Amino acid sequence: MKIYTKTGDKGQTSLIGARADKDDLRIETYGTIDEANSFIGKAVTELEEEKFSDILRDLEAIQHELFDCGGDLAVVTKVRNYKLTEEPITILEARIDELMEEGPALERFILPGGTPAAATLHIARTVARRAERQMVSLMKQHDDVPVIVQKYLNRLSDYLFAAARVVNARSGVSDIEYIRGAKVFHTDKESK
Repeated sequence: MKIYTKTGDKGQTSLIGARADKDDLRIETYGTIDEANSFIGKAVTELEEEKFSDILRDLEAIQHELFDCGGDLAVVTKVRNYKLTEEPITILEARIDELMEEGPALERFILPGGTPAAATLHIARTVARRAERQMVSLMKQHDDVPVIVQKYLNRLSDYLFAAARVVNARSGVSDIEYIRGAKVFHTDKESK
């Protein structure tokens, strides 16, 4: 089987049920999701199994879910059976809460970085945010896109932030706070 088909040589690609220009916002959006997935794959190669087995399990599930997101966006047939459900979002929310509890207290914005794996997770986070912005634009253009993908991407970027902080903490590397920033995050005790 050859990997090249030559069907895209004139600037179009196949969706499930149609063809579209390669710069179509739908194509851009799932391409950006694929980019986030690739950075997550890179982070996986940078994490030690013994120290990060829980995060590695999360990331593998997320990579499958991102394929679901891209596949769901590629469907333009009249009947659509989307793969992404609310369940992964609920799981991400629970994991975000656990990771934020484990990580050091957060009061100010932090600079992306730290260990190579944490830095890669921060890159994946910003790419997921870009995909989310593109998804919002896509939803303005089309009323038939799966809105759950935007919700998932929103939660995913929060997860990647929390995971990056825990990767640094477990590795003994401190986050660097943005020095000109005010205190923007407050603990429950401070808000009472």
